Amino acid sequence: MTSPNNTRELGNELDIKLDAQGLFTVVTVDADTNQVLMVAFMNREALAKTMETGKATYWSRSRNKFWVKGEESGHVQQVREILVDCDQDALVLKVHQQGVACHNGYRSCFYRRVAGSPRTGSSVALEFIAKPEIDPKAVYKH
Repeated sequence: MTSPNNTRELGNELDIKLDAQGLFTVVTVDADTNQVLMVAFMNREALAKTMETGKATYWSRSRNKFWVKGEESGHVQQVREILVDCDQDALVLKVHQQGVACHNGYRSCFYRRVAGSPRTGSSVALEFIAKPEIDPKAVYKH
């Protein structure tokens, strides 16, 4: 007898596990370089829209609505592959990123790293590891 966990973890049917808000985490990476571009959320309908259109469609928790990446900026994400983790509560979207992924003008939303360590006596700070590629004020009108 196969348990529900075994079916979800070892089966071949998509059965996304949702959080209390009906969402799941999506990590979006560049399909060519595997660079992490961003982390966002989807619900089942956003995933269906993504699969129908080939354009990354997320659920905006702050705006409480669907959000097609690039609908305002033109920086669209064309989905090349979708990966699901072992217990089906997170996805990886491998995308072709047109323009930048970050609303602050960086290629990736991960443009800073944590530097220093209290363990070694040095203070913790954020260190920039990338430069902005665009001026977000020129792209976003809000």
